[in-house]
Amino acid sequence: MSTSAGRAAFAVKEDKSMSANREISSSIFVAGDGDGYELQMGRFSRLLAPLFIDFAGIKESGRVLDVGCGTGSLTFELAKNPKIAWIEAVDFSPIYVEHAKRRSNDARLTFRVADACALPFEDASLDHTASMLVLAFVPQADQAVREMRRVTKAGGTVAAAMWDVRGGLVFARMFWDTAAMLDRRAVERRARSLSRPMTRPGDFTQAWQAAGLREVVEDAITIRMTFSSLQRMRRRSKSLNSST
Repeated sequence: MSTSAGRAAFAVKEDKSMSANREISSSIFVAGDGDGYELQMGRFSRLLAPLFIDFAGIKESGRVLDVGCGTGSLTFELAKNPKIAWIEAVDFSPIYVEHAKRRSNDARLTFRVADACALPFEDASLDHTASMLVLAFVPQADQAVREMRRVTKAGGTVAAAMWDVRGGLVFARMFWDTAAMLDRRAVERRARSLSRPMTRPGDFTQAWQAAGLREVVEDAITIRMTFSSLQRMRRRSKSLNSST
């Protein structure tokens, strides 16, 4: 088993207008089938989701947006709260959106395909906006943060969480450190993996402040990742390697 920590940040939007930049951006995450993602990451996302929601302080709301919903771990956890009236969920992958739709039987949930850098919502139309384990896979992450700010009402919360790959994602750090010792060709891959934007301490704070958000709070959230065998852990490491 492994203990894993991620960086998380939230901030409050000030009452200032922000026009949208509608240039379409892509995701560098390679989306497979929904069941495969659930095996690879979904089970850990479900552990993280309630802790992240508690950190962000999303307790009661008219309308919440989940940016990069994947197969729906954060969305379905938000839906457990009857005080949230409506939850919008978007993801760049049609595969994950369809998987989440098939799992949903809650009339408050709406899933759609959309780009984090060009969110299909009006300015200041959502009470809170959250994104979990996504921003490191968005090439223009700063633009995604600005979009999250744009669609959130003044006084609302903009929050995100991402793995701390350098020091918190223990099994991944062990994998890359070992690989770099055994094969010099892995040194560059290790450096690239452990320095990905939006995974390092301070990255969220810098992006949130640059987007004009205030009362920014960044902290670590820790969950325990359990593997039934070394073989399963190796398969998880291989999946992580294929997406770097």
